[in-house]
Order: sequence, then structure tokens, then C-alpha cells
Amino acid sequence: MRESDFSGSTFNGAYLEKAVAYKANFTGADLSDTLMDRMVLNEANLTNAVLVRSVLTRSDLGGAIIEGADFSDAVLDLPQKQALCKYASGTNPITGVNTRKSLGCGNSRRNAYGSPSSPLLSAPPPKLLDRDGFCDPATGLCDAN
Repeated sequence: MRESDFSGSTFNGAYLEKAVAYKANFTGADLSDTLMDRMVLNEANLTNAVLVRSVLTRSDLGGAIIEGADFSDAVLDLPQKQALCKYASGTNPITGVNTRKSLGCGNSRRNAYGSPSSPLLSAPPPKLLDRDGFCDPATGLCDAN
């Protein structure tokens, strides 16, 4: 997957364990509910990507571009989360969630976001990605009712 272009792709629920995606482009990709355990994402472009509920344990995101990425309820190792918080910025245009907030940056309770045991502390976005093809085809969004 090195230096591949996956911009705008949908990977929900995919298994990408131990994949090497060095400098890969995931701009605007839907990586929600994806198992990305031990994945190499050095210098990958995750701009505006949706990583909601993804598992990124023991993954390496060194130098990754995460502006506008949504990590709500994603599982990351604490040192990786702290490293990303040093430069996290932006708001995801699809979910409307701030990147820093989705990572739990600056939160005194270190697991307030991104922990399966506390899903209510990071409320789901008001709109969800359309997975059944029955929502607005222009935006790909549907109401969370």
C-alpha cells in the first residue's frame, strides 16, 4: 500500500492488520470500524478521513497528516494519541467533529475519548455516513434518527 492513492475510498469494517501504507493518501476516506492494528502509516495523508471506532493499537502514525480527521471512539495507544495531539487541527467536513476533540486532546481524563468502555463521553456525530445507499446521494449523508 506504499504511496498508494486511496482518497475518497470506503474501507468501513476492513481488516488492514500489519499493512504498510507509508506515504499513502487516505484523504476523505471512510476508515470507520476498521481494524488497523500494527499498521504502518508513517507520513500518510489522513486529511478529512473518518476513523470513527477504528482500532489503531500498536500502529505507527509518525509524521501522518491528520488535519480534519475524525478519531471519535477510535482505539489508539496513549503515546501515539499524545504525539498526534501535538499537531492535531481542523474539523472533519463529513462528521463536523473537531480533530483535537475526537482524539481527546487536553482532556484530563486520558480515556474520555477513544475508549470502548466510555462510548457515551464522545457523542456520535449528528449525521452518519450512508452505508445502505438510501440517503442523500449528493452528500452521502443520512440523518442519525
